[in-house]
Amino acid sequence: MFPQYREIGAFLLRGITPGQMGAVWRGQWHGGSEFTSRCVAPIAIPIGTHGLHAVGAAMAAQRLGEDSLTVAFLGDGATSEGDVHEALNLASVYRVPCVFFVQNNQWAISVPVSRQQAGPSIAHRAIGYGMPGIRVDGNDVLACYAVMAEAAERARSGAGPTLIEAVTYRMGPHTTSDDPTRYRSADEVEEWRARDPIARYRTYLQNAGLLDERLEQRVGARSRRLCAEVRESLVGAADPDPAELFDTVYAEITPELARQREALSGELAKEA
Repeated sequence: MFPQYREIGAFLLRGITPGQMGAVWRGQWHGGSEFTSRCVAPIAIPIGTHGLHAVGAAMAAQRLGEDSLTVAFLGDGATSEGDVHEALNLASVYRVPCVFFVQNNQWAISVPVSRQQAGPSIAHRAIGYGMPGIRVDGNDVLACYAVMAEAAERARSGAGPTLIEAVTYRMGPHTTSDDPTRYRSADEVEEWRARDPIARYRTYLQNAGLLDERLEQRVGARSRRLCAEVRESLVGAADPDPAELFDTVYAEITPELARQREALSGELAKEA
């Protein structure tokens, strides 16, 4: 899995805890390099660069004859980056087992998707690369599962990559410094609020007899306990030794990094 910074659900499924994710963002852990034990690449901060990483890993699996695939999670804004176009083209040419999952939340910070493309959809771009493009309701849990399962089976069978566009909406601001009221209307937000995926899935489960009030209360209590545990673990966590900054840059530390680590240790010793 090659994530961007919004794949909390996917991280949980891979066995990575919310506390571990929070420690990465607080700088209390090594940038997610330990995620590789769960087959999850470190979070790529530059937008779109990890698409090529996913293709490279898929190509390696293909050449080694492994029954595996890679998934690159992208946002609509990332699809405007040149790296993503290169990744899509390379994946299709070599028919590698890779799935590109684009979360189209309509806004790349303040840039609407209508200003990022002239075509009818992001999924339509797949035509030019010679791969299937699927557009799905990103607020429909089961629909997303179905198209993802189909794309994964296609990749594993040797049929090549798939581009999935999951149409959803970014309800809140892009960051704490962002004010979305400056570039989108309240009516637009309320229209999408009515399509809340959690509310829709809750209704489905209730109608199917799979969720009752007692179970929902248990889930809510578990969620609150988890939030409390995450807060306690992050607030109480000790800061790592600054010298550890150099440990996971390469598999083995280089002479230059060793020199830099020694220099940093010397500066820190002066301040102690």
